[in-house]
Amino acid sequence: MKIMLVGDVVGRTGRKAFDRYTKELRQKYNVDMVIVNGENSAGGKGISRKSMDELLRGGADVITSGNHIWDNREVYGFIDQEPYLVRPANYPQGAPGKGWCIYPFRSANVAVINLSGRAFMPDMDCPFQKIEDILSEIGNEADIFVLDFHAETTSEKMAMGFYLDGRVQAVVGTHTHIQTSDARILPKGTGYITDLGMVGPWHSVLGVEPEIIIKKFTTCMPARFNVAEGPAVYSAVVMDIDTATKKTVNIERIFITE
Repeated sequence: MKIMLVGDVVGRTGRKAFDRYTKELRQKYNVDMVIVNGENSAGGKGISRKSMDELLRGGADVITSGNHIWDNREVYGFIDQEPYLVRPANYPQGAPGKGWCIYPFRSANVAVINLSGRAFMPDMDCPFQKIEDILSEIGNEADIFVLDFHAETTSEKMAMGFYLDGRVQAVVGTHTHIQTSDARILPKGTGYITDLGMVGPWHSVLGVEPEIIIKKFTTCMPARFNVAEGPAVYSAVVMDIDTATKKTVNIERIFITE
């Protein structure tokens, strides 16, 4: 089974690039399922009904998110009704939405789990304890387990990868919008990358107009973040998972710049 995991989609430029390349890549790599992080898809912060629908039409099967999931308040009106839109599972009890879903694919059910890190991130329940609860709760309901770990530090993401090695089939990091070059298969068969990267404006600082971020750094004053325009970058990985052994047997990075 081949799963393509796509980095954070940022704004209109990211949505257009996702639509432009996903179907082509799906055919090229014979992809069975596409998972994309959509938490920045609406104007660079949050997800709206429109941006979610565009991602689904563009080829997404499951949409994950992160700490910006609530930035567009429109999401409160539909997150509980969307079976394949997930937010970090380690939000405290009572938060809207859900932290994992099971996507049925032919003879294999794929559990897609979303967690947030805690280092330099908003206060959350412990992601390491939470993943234990989730794996226990899902049990035999799923055949394949994929985790989008939305975290800031490379160390926390790598620790999670080794913590789950051999118990899930894929651990991918998101949030920092820069694709790392460490895509690999961990010793016990889990596919891993520290950060998928982003789908968004290439000539930008994490999707935002460079001048705005430069001014913020040089003046230390608050600024409104406007999503940049122009050519796009598309960042993703494709994992080939052996459903018999439940191990990832190949991982390939995708990095397209216009």
